Amino acid sequence: MNEFIPLSVPNLKGNELKYVTEAVEQEWVSTGGTYISTFEKNIADYLKIESAVACQSGTAALHLSLIQSGIDAGDEVIVPTLTFIAAVNPVKYRGAFPVFMDCDDSLTLDVKKLEEFCSTQCEFKDGNLINSNTKRKVKAIIVVHVFGNLANMAKIMDIAKSYNLKVVEDATEALGSYYTDGIYKGKFAGTIGDFGCYSFNGNKIITTGGGGMIVANNQDDLNQIKYLSTQAKDDTLNYIHDEIGYNYRMTNLQAALGVAQLEKLEEFIEIKRNNYNLYKEAFENIAKATILDFNEDIRPNYWFYSLVLDNMNKDEIINKLLENKIQTRPIWGLIHKQKPYLQSQAYKIEKAMLYQDKIINIPCSSNLKVEDVNRVIKYIKSIIY
Repeated sequence: MNEFIPLSVPNLKGNELKYVTEAVEQEWVSTGGTYISTFEKNIADYLKIESAVACQSGTAALHLSLIQSGIDAGDEVIVPTLTFIAAVNPVKYRGAFPVFMDCDDSLTLDVKKLEEFCSTQCEFKDGNLINSNTKRKVKAIIVVHVFGNLANMAKIMDIAKSYNLKVVEDATEALGSYYTDGIYKGKFAGTIGDFGCYSFNGNKIITTGGGGMIVANNQDDLNQIKYLSTQAKDDTLNYIHDEIGYNYRMTNLQAALGVAQLEKLEEFIEIKRNNYNLYKEAFENIAKATILDFNEDIRPNYWFYSLVLDNMNKDEIINKLLENKIQTRPIWGLIHKQKPYLQSQAYKIEKAMLYQDKIINIPCSSNLKVEDVNRVIKYIKSIIY
C-alpha cells in the first residue's frame, strides 16, 4: 500500500526534542529565555550580518518593517500580485494602498515594469514619488523571493535609490538562498534591502511551528523594531509605554525548535537540490510539463518546485494525483483579483496570469526519499500521457 506523499512537511530529526525539553525543564516557555537570543544570534551568524530580531510570524515581520519604513495611512507600496496574500495584507494594516506589479519568468517582481511604472506613471518631486493616477506618495517596494528564487535585487535597489523608496525583502520562502555572481555576490536573501523578513511556518525549509525573524541594514531600525515587538516598554518595572507596541515576540519553545532546525539547514538544502535535479531530469524533454528553472546567478534553497503545464487542466491533474495519495497544489490566486483588493491599482499584469493558470507545486519536503520522487514522476507522466 502506497503511503501518502505530502506537499511540504517539517523534518524534525535533529536536536529539536533535546532543546525543547531543555527549555521546558528550565521553565522558560514563553517570550523570555536563552533560546530566543541564541536563535537570533545563530541566524545572524548564518546570514553574515550583525544581528536579527525574532518575532511571532513572517507577517508580523513584514508589518513591523513597514512601520519602521515610515509607511502611513494614505501612502502607497508597490507589491507583487503573484505571492501569498500575507506579503500584502500588512500594507492595509498601515492604512496604506498596494499597487500591484507583474512577475517575470522567475515568478519574482518584473523589474522592467517596475521601472516603467515609476518613470511613466509617477512624478518624482521634492524627494517623493507621486502616483500620477492617485496623487498619493509611493514610499516602498515589497519584494518577494518566490519559492526560494531571488528577484533582481541589483536593479530593484537602483530603482529604489533613484526614487527614494524603502525596500522590504519578503524572504519568507528564501532562507539560505544567496547570490553567486554580480554586485551582491555572497549576499543572502533578505540582507540587501532596508529590511528582510523570514518565516518559520510549518511548511518552510526550517520551522518553529510558527514564528519569524527580521533583519535590517540599519541597527537603529532593528533596535526600534525589537522595542515595538515587545509592547514598546520604556520602563519594564513600572510598565511605562511611550508608543503603541505589539505582542509580536517569539516564544522560547519555538526558538528552541529553530536552533535545532538551523543546524540542519544546509543539509536540507542539499536534499532538496538533489530531489529538484531528479524532477528536472525526468521532465527535461517533455513539452507538456517542465520544471521551472531557478535563476543562474544564485544558490537557491530549492524550497518549492514548480511544474509548468502546457495546455493541460491543472485541477484535473491535482485531483488525479491526490487519488494516488500525492499532494500537490496550484499556485496562489493572484492578489489583485481577491475581493479585498479589487479596487487596487494593478499595472500591466500579464505573465502572472499566465503562470497562475499553468503552475502546480509538487512534493518537495526535505525528508522526501528518492523512491517518493520517482513515484511522483511516474504518476505525473501517466496522467499527462
